[in-house]
Amino acid sequence: MRIFKKTTNIDFLKYKWIALGLTLVIILVGILNITLGHGLKMGVDFGEGTLIRIEFKNPISVSAIRKQLSDVGLGNSIIQELGKEGREFQIRTIETKSTRNKAQEIESHQVLATKVIEALQSKEDQQKVAQGLIDLNNIDRKGLIALLTEAFPDKGEELANRIVDFRTKQGLITDLNQLKQSPEVSLPDEVLTFLQKKTFLGEMIVLSKETVGPQAGKELRKKATQAVIWSLIAMLVYIAFRFKGVEYGTSAIFTLAQDVLIALSIYSFTNREINLPIIAAFLTIVGYSINDTIVVFDRIRELQKTMRKEPLEKIMNASLNINLTRTIFTSGTVFLSVLSLFLFGGKVINDFAFVMLIGSIEGVYSTIFMSCPVVLFWNSLFKNKKKVRK
Repeated sequence: MRIFKKTTNIDFLKYKWIALGLTLVIILVGILNITLGHGLKMGVDFGEGTLIRIEFKNPISVSAIRKQLSDVGLGNSIIQELGKEGREFQIRTIETKSTRNKAQEIESHQVLATKVIEALQSKEDQQKVAQGLIDLNNIDRKGLIALLTEAFPDKGEELANRIVDFRTKQGLITDLNQLKQSPEVSLPDEVLTFLQKKTFLGEMIVLSKETVGPQAGKELRKKATQAVIWSLIAMLVYIAFRFKGVEYGTSAIFTLAQDVLIALSIYSFTNREINLPIIAAFLTIVGYSINDTIVVFDRIRELQKTMRKEPLEKIMNASLNINLTRTIFTSGTVFLSVLSLFLFGGKVINDFAFVMLIGSIEGVYSTIFMSCPVVLFWNSLFKNKKKVRK
């Protein structure tokens, strides 16, 4: 299938200096923003502290949450509203003291998470807890299994799993009748009666809780950086061996490095967090971008056999034009797929999809306007050195 009736004859390399200037400007502005401006917003994976996602029964303001946290000395917590109903929030707290003992770090942050949850409980919920009742919206799976197994030995574990799975899927339980009416749970009347006596439905539910200490965050940052660097080195070795020329490996590394730097520069302006899925997105960009670059390099090698008398720049332009239809189709389908994830994939995958959107566009740009020029510069530089030696 072809887009164009005949092979195009676009002089892509004519714009190599413009492309190089644009690349340098984007990367420079990004570096300035990272070092002197807003900087990178490290997620809990690479920073430190506790990240808690909470849903309330009734709408509440950020200022009200901050006041409740301030009363227990956590007023500096980062509070982010999720959605538009004022019921779901993400709270990040940081422990000011640190220790070299990883176990103590994790324990300290877990205590901090418990402190946040207790501070946000309503007075009514606190009174019910003081009376010995258990919050059905926040009891963990293990605790609920133990509670129900005591009263219903034969089916306690199964009932507990059905309740927790329902709660995970639906969120806050506001009425025990939900557990009876839902076909996924279908609790018997005797179980509902038991839960009415032993538990209550709190006005808040903890949807997720993540904890990372300072030392663990530092180690994760180090490993993430190493992962990106080693992937680039592996690409250099493979391409240099594959095309029997260091210039192609060098070009690939330069291209992939600027792919990551441009994506990181743009990302730094969005106030989104850097976490493990984002590192996975950067590595995915590296793998995606190198694929098209290898196809172009392979075409150049083939054309060098049939266009021996032509200058290398003309061969490269011919290669880029021959592969243009393929590039449009492959990159277009990837872009549309990632765009669907970005628009409809939900909050969990939104940041990953955003980086991939940048990468799908930037990968094509770097392959066409950056990979071939680097090979040209390399050959020009070393040819001049050989002439000087002669």
